[in-house]
Amino acid sequence: MRESLDRAVLRLEQAGVADEALADFVHRRRILGMERAPVMVPIGRVWPLGVLLLGRDGSLHATGKITRAVPAGYPGYQSPGLEVRRGYRAAAHAGKFAEGDTVNFDTAEIVLAELDARSTPLFVEGGEARVRWNPTNLAQSRALDAYLDDRVGLLVDSA
Repeated sequence: MRESLDRAVLRLEQAGVADEALADFVHRRRILGMERAPVMVPIGRVWPLGVLLLGRDGSLHATGKITRAVPAGYPGYQSPGLEVRRGYRAAAHAGKFAEGDTVNFDTAEIVLAELDARSTPLFVEGGEARVRWNPTNLAQSRALDAYLDDRVGLLVDSA
């Protein structure tokens, strides 16, 4: 698995494919009883590969939520979902990201040494690393090498 991930990183770097920010969504402490707005704290850079996020160091995360670091604008109170997303944009904008940067957060780190047949989205079955993109249908999976080759190819071809 490590070799496959290292090859993918090398291929993405050589092609100059743009990466995206990886962040932690942090609820800040109150100061003098005043609530402070949440902020996103940068923790790295990743390439989006479908259900996986690949770090420049070869680390993996399962895809979580995505937003952009742009001004949130004014509340529209159109729907609760829109207001939640507006809050995510505000938190990303308050973080140390470039204006307009895509920010991935609420992700789960994938530890290669802890994978088994029940892991998702990356798992090991019969000694082979596989990617499951639909957690409700365990039969839908693909070998990690083929999955990375396809996903990295899409990014390289569009760069």
